[in-house]
Amino acid sequence: MKLKDKVAIITGGAGGIGSETARLFGKEGAKVAIADFSEDEGEKTAAELRESGIDCIFVKVNVADPHSAEQMAEQVTDQFGKIDILINNAGITRDAMLKKLSKEQWQQVIDVNLSGVFHCTQAVLPYMTALGSGSIINTSSVVGVHGNVGQTNYAATKAGVIGMTKTWAKELGPKGIRVNAVAPGFVDTAMVASVPEKIMETLIEKVPLKKLGRPEDIANAYLFLSSEEAAYVNGTVLEVTGGLVI
Repeated sequence: MKLKDKVAIITGGAGGIGSETARLFGKEGAKVAIADFSEDEGEKTAAELRESGIDCIFVKVNVADPHSAEQMAEQVTDQFGKIDILINNAGITRDAMLKKLSKEQWQQVIDVNLSGVFHCTQAVLPYMTALGSGSIINTSSVVGVHGNVGQTNYAATKAGVIGMTKTWAKELGPKGIRVNAVAPGFVDTAMVASVPEKIMETLIEKVPLKKLGRPEDIANAYLFLSSEEAAYVNGTVLEVTGGLVI
């Protein structure tokens, strides 16, 4: 087991990539905290994982609220005694062309996708520092690396996540804490399901593998970066895109 006796927090863990990651980490021996704003979905997912033998709890969190993030870290530590891994997976979209992008749409995405990563990382930092080890993985996006029409706010947050990742890798590396990012391409989740069929066909055609990614493809990337197999990987951005931007 690659994560035996590790404790992992997965934000946005109630569904999609997050729940798949929680399932995989649990199978690899981790104790898992599903941290999500959706209480019903989070409790349901945690219960399903417990039924399969995974040591799992649900923690309600609003990542945009620093106090809520601090409570999350405290609750997980009270339950499991430590925090080894943080997957900053929570994210939202509020897409619009620049001319029509409202200040509310801008701020909502900034608050969750960028400030949320900051709040959660800052919240777990004292616990990881006390351990002298840890792995923090931030979810960026291919959009954060290469941009995308109609996603000014989303692209800005995901590019910002890369900047924070590289900065924290330098700051926290001496404390034994590795910080990396994963930049998914187009993955078969509810977020992508809202894209019109014709546009999706065009997107898939651009991918050399000619298919969407699966949530487990991203979960596997998270697993590698969380494990001892990546013990000397720090400050990297791992693109999981099927070759979309070759």
